Amino acid sequence: MKFKKPKFWDYKKPNIISYLLLPISLILRILRFIINSTIKKKKSPSIKTICVGNIYLGGTGKTSLCLKIHEILKNKIKTCFIKKYHSDQIDEQKILENYGKLFKSKDRFSSIKQAINERFELAIFDDGLQDPSIDYDYNIVCFNIDNWIGNSFTIPSGPLRENIKNLKKYKNVFLNGNDENIDSFIKYIHNLDPNINIYQGEYIPMNINEFDTSHKYLVFSGIGNHKTFISMLRKNNLNIVKEIEFPDHYRYSQKEIDDIISLSEKLNCKIMTTEKDYMRLNNNNKIFYIKSELRILNQETFINDISKVYENN
Repeated sequence: MKFKKPKFWDYKKPNIISYLLLPISLILRILRFIINSTIKKKKSPSIKTICVGNIYLGGTGKTSLCLKIHEILKNKIKTCFIKKYHSDQIDEQKILENYGKLFKSKDRFSSIKQAINERFELAIFDDGLQDPSIDYDYNIVCFNIDNWIGNSFTIPSGPLRENIKNLKKYKNVFLNGNDENIDSFIKYIHNLDPNINIYQGEYIPMNINEFDTSHKYLVFSGIGNHKTFISMLRKNNLNIVKEIEFPDHYRYSQKEIDDIISLSEKLNCKIMTTEKDYMRLNNNNKIFYIKSELRILNQETFINDISKVYENN
């Protein structure tokens, strides 16, 4: 899906376009409430569930956190991934499959049944927070600090899938990024509800030693958190002379890749992208990728909290 969010979504304050679209946002929220109230949530007693979702539409680090939870719990309980099938999200599906068992269908409950049949004990959902049919055992709302809540309005007036006040019902928030002003975000959340659990993470490049900092780099990506990716590279002293941002889950044409290669030759620099983007390419030997991992800053507290999901059985 070649969707690029409108720039006004990420303004610090709503602009005139946001206010003009506000009636549509309000109608959508009412319709969503009516639909959700008619659907009874179901919980399967045969498997525990953790949903890693978001309220801000776009890259918030859900997949990275799912991988981290799997890494933490895989030796304690038999875990799997569940992700609703979307043809434009093959990249994320491939990454999840590289690390564990992934169940994917257009109906999440069908995937739950498959996981139970294969005797998995805990399912980690990559997205699905707004699915009204499933009563998860544990919910986590991810945010990318660079984007935060944008202009704070719901779609289409802003980037939020639901009202930010709904954080009170989810109880667990995960903040991704390296922003020094993180205290202001924590204060905002605790003003909504002081009992919300807040966890923090940052991205660590795993193969940064493979790249020479004396070289020049052209960096491109089609992910939801392009700014965070660039920030991570600059923090590790890579000389980025050109950066190109594409929409999230972008499907590159051969011409676009050829143009990127041609531009890199003119600039006399190497080409770098994300692992997620590289999954959408045909193993081009002129393009390199950074493999990154999410590091949880307060990991011990986080582990103790999510462990309660299966320990209190």
